[in-house]
Amino acid sequence: MIRIGTRKSELALWQANKVKAALELQGHRCQLVLIESNGDQDLNQPLYAMGIQGIFTKNLDTALLNKKIDLAIHSLKDVPTLLPKGIQIKAVLSRGNPMDVLVYNTSFNAWETDASIGTGSLRRKAQWLRKHPNHKVENLRGNLQKRLEKLNNSEWSGAVFAQAGLERLDLLKINHDVLDWMLPAPSQGIVGIACLETNKALQEVLEKINCTKTAKCAYIERSFLNTLEGGCTAPIGAYAYFKNDKLYFKGGLFSLDGTIAIFHEEVTSSDQSEETGIRAAHEILNKGGKELMHQIKSQL
Repeated sequence: MIRIGTRKSELALWQANKVKAALELQGHRCQLVLIESNGDQDLNQPLYAMGIQGIFTKNLDTALLNKKIDLAIHSLKDVPTLLPKGIQIKAVLSRGNPMDVLVYNTSFNAWETDASIGTGSLRRKAQWLRKHPNHKVENLRGNLQKRLEKLNNSEWSGAVFAQAGLERLDLLKINHDVLDWMLPAPSQGIVGIACLETNKALQEVLEKINCTKTAKCAYIERSFLNTLEGGCTAPIGAYAYFKNDKLYFKGGLFSLDGTIAIFHEEVTSSDQSEETGIRAAHEILNKGGKELMHQIKSQL
C-alpha cells in the first residue's frame, strides 16, 4: 500500500487523486492521507510575511521524514528549491496550463482609474502594478473557492489566479481574461511528487509515471529561481517550454512595486538546455539583479 500525503483543499485532492489514479494504473494499491499545512491555517497574513520557507509543504515534509506517508503531492510552484535533507522530488505529472488569469468580480462593470485587484503573490502584484501603476493590490489568501468567494464579496474589480487550478476544478467558466503578458511562477501548473531518497523501490515506481519533458522544464525554471536565491515568495517569474527540438525560456525579476523589471529571454537547442536557468539567472544578476535582490530582501 502506497500512502499518498496531500493537503485537504479541493485542488490538492484533485492533484493527489491524479497521482493515485496513475499509480493504480500501474497495479499499485494506494490510499490518501490528509495533512493540514501552516499555509492553510493562517489565511489572513500575506505569505511573504509569514517568514517560513515552504509554508504549504513543511507539514507534508515532516510526515514524509517521520514515515507517516510514502509520497507527498505538491503544486511544484509552492515547493522551495532547497528541500529538507533526505527528500527529493522524484516525479512530475504532465504540465497543466502555466498561465495566470484575471477573474472579474461578478458585479464588475468597467475599469476605474484606481481599481483594486486581489492576489497574495508578490510576483503577480509586481507585474500587475508594472502594467497598471494606478491600481491597488489587496492581499487575497485561501483555497480557490474561498478566494473566489472573497473576491465576489469585495469591491475589487477582479483577482489573479493560476489558470491550471481553475481548469482542474472546472471553474474557468466565470468571466476572466488570460494574462498572457504575465510571467508565471517557476513550475506553475506542475504537480510534483516527493519521496525519501532512501526509498529506492518507490523511486522505480515513480519513474513510470514521470513526464520527462515537464521535469526538464521544471528543473530549468527552479534552477533559475534557486540561482537568484529567490524563495517561493520573491517577485520572480520563469517559463520554459520545448517546441521543435528547441527550448524557449523567459525569466524575469521585478521590484516589489513593479517599477523595475529585469528580463532574460533565449532559445537554445533541447540537448543544450540543461544549464539555461542557471545561465539566465546570472545574466539577470549581472544586469542589476544582485542589487535588486538585496533591495527586495531588505523590504520583506
